[in-house]
Amino acid sequence: MVRRVRVLLLTALALAMASVVSSAPAFAVIGGSKSTYGPWAVRMLVDGEPACTGTAVSRQWILTASHCFYQQAKPVADKRISFRVGHLDMRKGTTVRPIRGKRAESARADMMLVKVAPMNVPTARLSTVGVRRGQLVRQYGWGATCTTDESTCQSNVQVVRTTDPVCSGHLVPGGTDFCMKKVSGIPAGGDSGGPVMTVGPRGTETLIGVFNGSDREQSAEAGEVSQQLSWIRSVIRR
Repeated sequence: MVRRVRVLLLTALALAMASVVSSAPAFAVIGGSKSTYGPWAVRMLVDGEPACTGTAVSRQWILTASHCFYQQAKPVADKRISFRVGHLDMRKGTTVRPIRGKRAESARADMMLVKVAPMNVPTARLSTVGVRRGQLVRQYGWGATCTTDESTCQSNVQVVRTTDPVCSGHLVPGGTDFCMKKVSGIPAGGDSGGPVMTVGPRGTETLIGVFNGSDREQSAEAGEVSQQLSWIRSVIRR
């Protein structure tokens, strides 16, 4: 898990594309905009309370951040975890639960794969190529927003080199994270584990990263999917 100069985002969240539950405050990516698309989006809850974001990458596997499964350095039991899938408004989604003991944690990135009961949702396309400097990406998350306006939203952040000043000191040398610079928004608390997507010429979205931390102002980090592709594929074949 990458920890250095990182805000580990374990607070309540609400996916960037979702409606909110009853009269509770809206939670959103800071400075983003509301989305109407994201069928692979997953909301993770611990003890029934919002915790993190994730992505359905196969019919039975959810990809998210591994730090979402620890509280005070202790693993969170499977029985405490649930996921809402299938709708941007979690009130209309379906609850699925982890299959006991079927978690796989990456040794090289802040990523966790969790096996659940079969989900009837479209799954995300996985990127086979690495990120490029200056590449525009889209971050989805149900996470905390700015303090003045908590409307549901989605942000765009831009990939930059890890040597750029805005990112210096944020990443562990030799890790598989990439750094992102704010363009129109920034992910924050509860967005952890959420999808970082590229958008093709015809609007096709591809999962290029798994968000795992930000300074809530100018920069954010994500694990690079292409660098973990062999591990992801080997796990979901189990």
